[in-house]
Amino acid sequence: MLLELKNVFLNEGEELALSYQMDLSSEDFYGIKPFTSPVEVQVTAKNQAGAVSLQAEVAFDFSYPCDRCAEEFTKRYQYSFGHMLVTSLYDDSSEEYILVEDYQLDLDELLRADILLELPTKFLCRPDCKGICPQCGVNRNRHTCNCVMHQVDPRLEVLKQLID
Repeated sequence: MLLELKNVFLNEGEELALSYQMDLSSEDFYGIKPFTSPVEVQVTAKNQAGAVSLQAEVAFDFSYPCDRCAEEFTKRYQYSFGHMLVTSLYDDSSEEYILVEDYQLDLDELLRADILLELPTKFLCRPDCKGICPQCGVNRNRHTCNCVMHQVDPRLEVLKQLID
């Protein structure tokens, strides 16, 4: 969505609010298309002393395999983002401000980047996920196995004799 911000930039105190849905269903995330619902977006842009503050709230369903047990699960994420928008910069290396040329901002691209950067690096179906057994491969959330998990390093076997 191309956001037209000319009125907001030219009138101090001016505010623009909108809600819409953004489609990320074709977004490829490590070989998977995990966005199972449209991203619900609520945006407010407000002029404050010549700079425009942009506040965005996003919510979406995300379906991905668990990093421990490999079971696919769906989780609802909600994030808030804030940015300062300006029409000109004195120093091009400033990362605190987003340069808006011609008073237009590609909101979809900005929020897409925000969402992808905010997603966790590890996806777990639940915080106490037990994962899969490294020996037999059973999902330990569903079944128990009789595999011996504690193996003594053969180099330390001599020390075990001291304990006995």
